[in-house]
Amino acid sequence: MPVKIVIGTQWGDEGKGKVVDLLSETADVVARYQGGANAGHTVEIGDQRFILHLLPAGILRPNTVCIIGNGVVVDPAALLREIEIVRKEGIEIAGRLKISHNAHLIMPYHKKLDSLRERGTNKIGTTGRGIGPAYIDKAQRVGIRIVDLLDRDYLEERIRMNLKEKNRILAHIYQSEELDVESIIAEYQEFDRLIDPYVTDTSLYMNKAIREGKRILIEGAQGTLLDLDHGTYPYVTSSNPISGGACVGLGIPPTCIDEIVGVSKAYSTRVGEGPFPTEETGAIGEKLRKHGEEFGATTGRPRRCGWFDAFAMRYSTLINGCTSLALTKLDVLGSFDTIPVCVGYTCEGKSLKSFPTAVRVLEQVEPVYQTYPGWKCDISQITDWKDLPVEARQYVRTIADLVQTPVSLLSVGPKRQQTILVPEE
Repeated sequence: MPVKIVIGTQWGDEGKGKVVDLLSETADVVARYQGGANAGHTVEIGDQRFILHLLPAGILRPNTVCIIGNGVVVDPAALLREIEIVRKEGIEIAGRLKISHNAHLIMPYHKKLDSLRERGTNKIGTTGRGIGPAYIDKAQRVGIRIVDLLDRDYLEERIRMNLKEKNRILAHIYQSEELDVESIIAEYQEFDRLIDPYVTDTSLYMNKAIREGKRILIEGAQGTLLDLDHGTYPYVTSSNPISGGACVGLGIPPTCIDEIVGVSKAYSTRVGEGPFPTEETGAIGEKLRKHGEEFGATTGRPRRCGWFDAFAMRYSTLINGCTSLALTKLDVLGSFDTIPVCVGYTCEGKSLKSFPTAVRVLEQVEPVYQTYPGWKCDISQITDWKDLPVEARQYVRTIADLVQTPVSLLSVGPKRQQTILVPEE
C-alpha cells in the first residue's frame, strides 16, 4: 500500500474475495468500484463461510472502513439483506460502511428486463440481477441515483417516467405483466430511510484518506476478460473490472495507485456463454469442477473448466499493469500426472501474435500447449514455499515467466491460513 488494487485477470471467480480478505488485515479502507450484486466473493474464516455480493470483503475486518463507490450499481434490497446477514454473524458495520451518493440504483424493472432478455437464443449468460439494464439507464441518462432518494418529489417523478416506458416494453415486446408504480415508489422511499446512515460523498472521503496516507485496498469484481471494453465482447459484464476502472468508479486520480495485484486461478474457469479456448468439456473438465468446487457463488451455476491460459493472461496483465500475481487453487491440480499450459493460439494454421477479443476469431482458435509434470500429492496444508514439491514450485515459476509478472502469493485452500508467500527469485 498505501493504494493497492486487486483485480481478476480471467473471467471472474478467481478467488479475489480471499485475497482481498488477506490483504485487508493491514488496510484502513477497502473500496469497491464497479459491478453489482452479480459479484460473489467467498471468504472462509474458521468454520464460518461468507458469500459477499455488494459489501467489500474488508467488512470482515472489524477496524476497516468499507466503501461502495459511485461506479457500483446498488440493489438496495440485496444490500439490506447482506447487511442483516453479516450482523447476525456478529459483525457490526455502523460507521464502517460508506455508500456513494452518486451510485445508481437497480430497480425492479431492471431485474425483470434482465431475466426476460436472457430467454432468447442470443443470451449472454447474465445472473439476472438487473446489472446490465441499470448500466443502460445510467448511460442513457435516465438512471436513478442514491442522491435522488433525498428528494421524494423528484424520485417519484423519475420512477413514474421510467416505468411508463418500461411497462410498455414489458407488455408489448415481452408480453409480460406490467409493474405497479405505486408499490415501487413506496418501496424506494422506505429504502431511503434504511440506507441513509451509510450514504456520503465517498470520492471526497477517499481523496482525504489518500492525502492522510491511509492504507487503501481497492477491490474489483468480475474479471478482465469480462470487461465491457477489453473483454470477449459481447460475452462480457456491463462495467470495467480492469484496474483503470477503479479511478472512474471511485473518483480518485490514477497518480495515487501504487500496486496492482492480479488474481488468477492455477487453471481457468468461466461461467455463462462465450468462447473459452482451453475449456475441457469431458472427464478432465468434470474433475477440475469437482475438485475445485466450481459452482457460482451468486447463482450456483456449474463453472466451465479448463487449463491455465498464459496467452490470455499476458493480455490481462498488460492492460491492467499488474505488478504481481496471486495464484489461487493450486491444490486442485494435485491429482494430475501432467499439467498442460496454453502458451499461444493458432487460427487457420497461423500463430496469433496477440490475444483476439473479436469473438468470431476467439471461437475458432486452437490453443498451443506446453506440458509440465504434476506433483501428485495434497499440498493444501503446506504454508511455506520451500515445503512445496519441486514440481509445484516449477509450475508457479513457469507461469510467472510465461506471463512476465512475478507471483507473490499462493492459495492452496479457501481458509486464511491456507496461503503461501512466494519469495522473489
